[in-house]
Amino acid sequence: MTNVKRLPVFEQFIQNVRAAWAEVPDAEARMKKVKVLLEKLVNDPAVQEHSKSWPSTEGHKNLLLYEDPDHQFVVNAVVRTPGRDGRIHDHAHSWTAYGVLDGTERLERYRRVDDGKRENYALLQLESLNEGYPGKVDLVAPYAIHSEKGGPARSVAVIVRSERLVGKTLQGRYDAKTDEHHQSEGPTQVPFDIV
Repeated sequence: MTNVKRLPVFEQFIQNVRAAWAEVPDAEARMKKVKVLLEKLVNDPAVQEHSKSWPSTEGHKNLLLYEDPDHQFVVNAVVRTPGRDGRIHDHAHSWTAYGVLDGTERLERYRRVDDGKRENYALLQLESLNEGYPGKVDLVAPYAIHSEKGGPARSVAVIVRSERLVGKTLQGRYDAKTDEHHQSEGPTQVPFDIV
């Protein structure tokens, strides 16, 4: 663990997530517990105010807020410009909790309707569309195809992944207009301390 003096509410969040990792052996049950912890974090006024100064993550980046040395979970953030149209993707075998901290976003879920046998092809169908607002947390299961779209103003979200994927695991990327599908390493991680 580093000696960074983090925002106290964020430090407490990290300690609570570490405790969940140590206490709950099942990945799905663990992430359901993390979802509740993340809801508390993204509803915290100190974190909401702090996020107003976070830099944009345009250019396919994530802010790397924390990576746990013992349990390997990762806490990221995205800062979207108004109207940012996020790519359709999955997170491979990783569980993800996605919490909107500031602004609004549209959370889209897709279902693959082809048989998966054709290379670089995936036919998708929009399954659900939910509005994301400050305090809302979406739990994304492994291989769940989804997208986050920016609202009319700048938006910020905090993301907890069950493990770091960047540089380790290819993730699915999809284009619903062309039905193309490929694998990618995902966004660039930019270290950022919440102090």
